[in-house]
Amino acid sequence: MEIFVENLIKILLAVVVGGVIGAEREYQDKAAGFRTIILITLGSALFTIFSMTMDPGFTRSRVAANIVTGIGFLGAGAIVREGGKIGGLTTAATIWLSAALGMGIGAGDLYLSLTATVVTLLVLLVFPRIGERIDHIREARSYRMVISTTNLKKMEKVEKALDDCSLKVLEHHQAKSESEIISTWKTVGSPANQEKFTQLMLKDKDIKEMDY
Repeated sequence: MEIFVENLIKILLAVVVGGVIGAEREYQDKAAGFRTIILITLGSALFTIFSMTMDPGFTRSRVAANIVTGIGFLGAGAIVREGGKIGGLTTAATIWLSAALGMGIGAGDLYLSLTATVVTLLVLLVFPRIGERIDHIREARSYRMVISTTNLKKMEKVEKALDDCSLKVLEHHQAKSESEIISTWKTVGSPANQEKFTQLMLKDKDIKEMDY
């Protein structure tokens, strides 16, 4: 009976921990929300609890290893590519971490799991504001430009404009067709300088097409 009560407390705590983290994800309208995170935390806790009642030896470590592997596949499903950018990484990491919290609760490390939950909420709620401040200082932006093959010197002018706007070029690729040169630039710099460069390029009549 005592073991049943102990396991019941673990299950309830797993639901609470998963619910708190899942509520934040649900509020942010992420793919893995309230119910999903609860089920991940609860499932990980149950697998861990059950592994402790099985035969001795390497059972616990094998179950734990398979939880990590399985959660890895689940987290990968939350990662998507949108407009040349990778999205869902934070949600995938949250799924992975929720499983770890569930395993910790199932193993009986309640205080450590609760402390980690508080730290997780701090990262999810407070750190984005720090990230926003960083974005106001530094922004990465990609440009795709199409010019005529009869105006090859235009690329030199674009490079000079990048330099004048204090933008650092991280990547530069070019492709040539019969009548056009397609050039892509991945740059980093202040948002103000990015906007300054964008406006210069939009006003340039020699650039046939531009995406950014």
